[in-house]
Amino acid sequence: MAMFSTMQSLNTRASFGRAMPAVRPVQVAVPRSRMPLKVQNLRVNNVEIPNSKKVEISLQYIYGIGSTTAKAILRDTGVENKRCYELNEEEINKIREEVGKYTTEADLRRIVAQNIKRLKDIGCYRGRRHIMGLPVRGQRTKTNARTRKGKPKTVAGKKK
Repeated sequence: MAMFSTMQSLNTRASFGRAMPAVRPVQVAVPRSRMPLKVQNLRVNNVEIPNSKKVEISLQYIYGIGSTTAKAILRDTGVENKRCYELNEEEINKIREEVGKYTTEADLRRIVAQNIKRLKDIGCYRGRRHIMGLPVRGQRTKTNARTRKGKPKTVAGKKK
């Protein structure tokens, strides 16, 4: 019986008729110096808002908060409009409490969906427009309205 080196025996050893792959040593990269952990995104009302933008802009990432509401939140909390990563824990908590007073995200989406469903159920003009997928607020549909109507569907011209 011949003596094989370790690599030869691993490469030639058969397992159910198949050759086993060669075993390679795993190299693990060890960081030279550890940096302190840094929070990437701030969570307000179960929404991650960007850390690098100003608070007024970041709050608008929450469904139901626009420009005016974001300004009102900053005014009511007394927090100045600076970058989100510059906020301290006390300011973050103030903002979270103030945002909690507004109807946002899932609750607001549910309310809007219920309102549309009510319009459809009573069969009013706006409800029928929602059902047909056409503009609801009186916009023209001969041209434009592609957002609601979708891609143009070519209709054959009338034969003479």
